[in-house]
Amino acid sequence: MAEIKVLENGYVTAAKGYKVATMRAGIKASATCEDMTLLVSDVVADVAGTFTRNLVKAAPVQRDAEIVLNKKKAQAVVINTGIANAVTGQPGLDACVETAKAAGGALGLDQDLVLTASTGVIGVQLPVDKIVAGARELAGKITADEEAAHKAALAIMTTDTKAKEIAVEFEIGGKTCRIGAMCKGSGMIHPNMGTMLGFMMSDVAIDADVAETMLRQVIEKTFNMVSVDGDTSTNDTVLLFANGLAENEKITGAGEALDTFTEAVTVVAEFLAKNIAKDGEGATRLFTAEVVGAKDYETAKTLAKAVITSNLTKAAIFGKDANWGRIFCAMGYSGADFDPAKTDIWMKSSAGEIKLVENGMATDFSEDKALEILSPDEVTAYCDVKSGDGKATAWGCDLTYDYVSINADYRS
Repeated sequence: MAEIKVLENGYVTAAKGYKVATMRAGIKASATCEDMTLLVSDVVADVAGTFTRNLVKAAPVQRDAEIVLNKKKAQAVVINTGIANAVTGQPGLDACVETAKAAGGALGLDQDLVLTASTGVIGVQLPVDKIVAGARELAGKITADEEAAHKAALAIMTTDTKAKEIAVEFEIGGKTCRIGAMCKGSGMIHPNMGTMLGFMMSDVAIDADVAETMLRQVIEKTFNMVSVDGDTSTNDTVLLFANGLAENEKITGAGEALDTFTEAVTVVAEFLAKNIAKDGEGATRLFTAEVVGAKDYETAKTLAKAVITSNLTKAAIFGKDANWGRIFCAMGYSGADFDPAKTDIWMKSSAGEIKLVENGMATDFSEDKALEILSPDEVTAYCDVKSGDGKATAWGCDLTYDYVSINADYRS
């Protein structure tokens, strides 16, 4: 296992050769916060990405996927909040191109090296004049400053209540390498690829195809194991830039170097994924489902995701109710193959743990003790199905009154 050091103050420009700028362009019409961000690498980077599997794909997703999956190179990304630029037809795609052209022109880059990302209300056209002017202005403000990077993590938020950012440091071939990352996501989180918007900026030298394969494997066990509300967004995007400025020998295949980089990306992705779940719209606690003893990983994954996506289970977690029947029920309808008569279920938290089910039957547990264990802001359902070595962890949150309120008023 490589040593992956999580930096005390993590920010998206922590790796060599990255700069950022934010501003208010007026895209969020009723807000006063900054709503545009530009991330830039000093040099052209190899890039990997994963995108929503929703058939209704936002314009920036369509354009970015074409560039990332075919050209595999990028140097900048322009991000806006307030308008998703989804279900906007040709004008939406044209807006992406005009944004990239404006930023590229100001930075001296080919427009195909500039990606775009959007988040916000679906079905509304971007104000092209504002976003083009914003892209040009941002290009003149880019800096590697930590405070500016933190502002970027705030500027990409929509219904999020907290910035989500991290940086890690590690060695590959004697060279010090870093990844700086940020993401946003709080609602419409049930990914089949990644999260709402996520950006990992690394100074590692790695082949783009190798990075793409690795990223997909990491996403499968991190971002793809998160659910807030069961809704997969039209805009889900995770981008991994690798600009090579750490000057390690370029990673071109399997080996210790790739293992180390994979571990570092996993640390970053898992941190961000858990914080998305913890900051779920209206949430009061992070709810983790850990399944062990399954016949294989896929079985464990299916069971774990069924538990954290069950509305009844999520409501019970909100109410601090040790209603193990809801957990067991979700496992039963998941479609996964397991033996209920062998299954044990615990609830765990910083307050301790309590066994609720043993070999498919309720234990004589203390309701008072269960309430104590379910009261902290992070709780875990630990399920052992005792049929093999498969294990998986999924992250979600409780379902609260505030979730309904936030989404009832979202457009206003």
